[in-house]
Amino acid sequence: MDISLEKIDTVVARTSATFKEAKEALEKTDGNVVEAIILIEDNQTSWTDNMSDKGERMVDKVKEILRKGNATKITVKKDGEIIMNIPVNAAALGTIISAPLALVGVGTALLSKCTIEIQKEDGEVININNLMEKDNEDNH
Repeated sequence: MDISLEKIDTVVARTSATFKEAKEALEKTDGNVVEAIILIEDNQTSWTDNMSDKGERMVDKVKEILRKGNATKITVKKDGEIIMNIPVNAAALGTIISAPLALVGVGTALLSKCTIEIQKEDGEVININNLMEKDNEDNH
């Protein structure tokens, strides 16, 4: 099996893979550049689909809680700092809130250090990320 720097460079140039990922893909495909590129593309597509799915599930979870009522605001935090505060009122539950929620959900899925919290009228704070983790544990 011949894995040269030239082959690694070719795989890196054709994908967004790191040198390590390119080398590992070439090792798995016995040095075949085309097969290594296909392997990396398949893995990248799977990751993107997974992140998109997680974002959609997160948006659905937020919408479900909002439909139940008594929510006053949605807070998005990263490393403990508030990035976005979205006040929730009866008018916002319709289409006005849908677009920002979709962006927040996908963005949060991609930035795993972000958390989404929903504050209810009684002061209770619901952490959407914790609910998502609990759902994942229940499904596995």
